Parts: sequence; C-alpha cells; structure tokens
Amino acid sequence: MDTSLVMDIALDSLKVTILVAAPILAAALISGLLVGIIQAATSIQEMTLSFIPKLAVMVLSLVVFGEWQIAVLAEYFNDIFERVRTITL
Repeated sequence: MDTSLVMDIALDSLKVTILVAAPILAAALISGLLVGIIQAATSIQEMTLSFIPKLAVMVLSLVVFGEWQIAVLAEYFNDIFERVRTITL
C-alpha cells in the first residue's frame, strides 16, 4: 500500500463528507440567518425561537436529502471495499 492510495482515499473521504453534510448545514445556516434577521427586527431575543425553527428545517432537509445522502455513502463504501479487495501487500 503506497502513500498515493492513502491520499486518494483521504481526499475522497473528505469530498464525500462535505457532499453529504452540505445540504443540512446550508439549511441550518439559511434558517439561522432568517430567524436572526426576524429577531433583530422585532427585538425578540428568545433562545428557543432560534433553536426550534433551525431544528425543524434540519429535519426537513434530512427527509428531503436523506435518500440521496445514503446513496452517496453506499457508493463510497462500495468503492472503498473494492479498493481493499485489490490491495496487495
């Protein structure tokens, strides 16, 4: 096993991690910004007001993108298992 194979696996794992996490993180960011703007405009500084909508949007994005995320992860794991099968020491 040479270092280029290890680096390829590391880069692929980082790409897959970013790809899978991006929809949920983007949804949390956008909903947090919108709730923050509404809180600033109305001078309401309640912590649960910012937490509950963010949580709801993250669950909704998980429902919408969950199947795609599982497919991406399954494809990545199949690729890893193929690489492990072809490794010669």
